[in-house]
Amino acid sequence: TRSLTITSVDQSMFEKAQGEKVTLPCTFELSEEDEGPLDIEWVLIPADNQKREQIIIMYAVDRVYNHYYAAMTGRMQFTNLDPRSGDGSLDILNLKAADTGTYQCKVKKAPGVQSRKIQLTVLVKPARTKCSIEGSQEIGKDVTLKCVSQEGSPLLSYDWRRVSGTQELPATSVLNKNTGELLLKNASREYSGTYNCVASNRVGTDECSIELNVTPPVNTAGIIAGAIIGTLLGLSVLCFLIFCCCKKHREMKYEKEVHHDIREDVPPPKSRSSTARSYIGSNRSSLGSMSPSNMEGYTKTPYSQVPSEDFERAPPQTPAFAPSKVAAPNLSRMGAVPVMIPAQSKDGSIV
Repeated sequence: TRSLTITSVDQSMFEKAQGEKVTLPCTFELSEEDEGPLDIEWVLIPADNQKREQIIIMYAVDRVYNHYYAAMTGRMQFTNLDPRSGDGSLDILNLKAADTGTYQCKVKKAPGVQSRKIQLTVLVKPARTKCSIEGSQEIGKDVTLKCVSQEGSPLLSYDWRRVSGTQELPATSVLNKNTGELLLKNASREYSGTYNCVASNRVGTDECSIELNVTPPVNTAGIIAGAIIGTLLGLSVLCFLIFCCCKKHREMKYEKEVHHDIREDVPPPKSRSSTARSYIGSNRSSLGSMSPSNMEGYTKTPYSQVPSEDFERAPPQTPAFAPSKVAAPNLSRMGAVPVMIPAQSKDGSIV
């Protein structure tokens, strides 16, 4: 007895790149005995057998139901707008890595029932590939060029090539296609140049480039010695500055203390009036011991200012006297300071 048959049996595994579109085939033929309503279901079978199957889209009673699986809402549809024509294939748009899984097409038209499973693998192209250099870029050292893709489905393969100079990898290079590491042993100046890495898998490629510059070894001993000398010089200058600042501070402090120091054991200075009175008293005592006859020979000298304290500290000066027959008294023997004194007239009055 002839019954319902699924005719699309050519391909049961699909590999697609993320973001692409895939069509999962499911064509069928009906028989005259199949008189019941047509029912088409697409089911996602989870990898974990403990989980239940998930209906993602269904056609029943001349109507499409596509709201069962929220993860694919708006991204799936029947290839043929009228599945009754014998084409129940499914289109999935903008594929994602999470869409990977086993899909089953079930066609029912009583009494006939048929199903078919299809394996879908969504691969991610290599992306955000970065190149880097590990090790010292000095002559005679080992240098490692690294290449890693931040995105991409396994198995990723890496390949290095030189894009400058001879465009051939150095003879001492060792390439690991699985890890993307290119080891350059005993590097020389000729190894310098631009290197390009290509990361690839079954659905795409991505690449990056890096510049290698092999230089002579650096004189580390000279650098260390220079750093030590520079540090010592810096410390010496710093110590000198601190010493100068401290010395300047002590000098300023000493000057300030001397300027404001008031000694209690020093008597206060004499006033001008007391100095003048003591001076006049001493002169009067000297004049009292002199006779009028002895004073005739003195020249009349104006006495216009009162001696001050400064006058007492002035060096002694010999007064100028007019020539006279009478010898001037020796004032130094009397203990008096030689000063200019007023003269006395013949009638006894002081001029």
